Amino acid sequence: MINITKTEIMKTSLLLFFCSILFLSSVNAQSVHFGIKGGANVNKLSGKSFTDKFTFGYHYGAFVEVGISDKFSIQPEVFISQVKQDTSSQFRAIYNSIMGTATSKVQLNYINIPILIGYKPSDNLTFQAGPQYAVLMSKNETLLQNGKNAFKSGDFSLLAGLQFQASKFRIYGRYAIGLSNLNDIDKMDSWKSQSIQIGIGLAIF
Repeated sequence: MINITKTEIMKTSLLLFFCSILFLSSVNAQSVHFGIKGGANVNKLSGKSFTDKFTFGYHYGAFVEVGISDKFSIQPEVFISQVKQDTSSQFRAIYNSIMGTATSKVQLNYINIPILIGYKPSDNLTFQAGPQYAVLMSKNETLLQNGKNAFKSGDFSLLAGLQFQASKFRIYGRYAIGLSNLNDIDKMDSWKSQSIQIGIGLAIF
């Protein structure tokens, strides 16, 4: 864990989140809803260093839904997510010599800040898409050796999915594809993220 960086990141993320709420709320919003959300992640890190399979994690956080017309909305969010992945034999062969330890599993914790544009073809269904920036909060201690960080501190990705709404409840499914190379040691081995997010949300007001 990197305690100082974690505290600074949390403060910055929350500031950006609440600034976006204030800004969007002032742009002739027809409706504004604040809520909490949580669910499961199905994650995959692509690259020669990782096994070719999806693994499970979780996410939880908050959202603000700002209606800007009858059909369109903007939904900024902030949430914490966990990514787990098994490393391949190639990872252990190459990076163990650099980091000085055997690493068979990777666990990463992120603060995610997506900004989603929503289109409602009906009262209960919303198509959502937009960018997401994820800030790395912590990683395996075994990936911190002699000051070397295996993973970069940020991941930029694009999201798309569906959300079903019934009164104050939301059920959503999204696919996120990472555009950043997360490998901060060997630029020849590109590590990129993929994630399927499935969860529920509750509008508090």
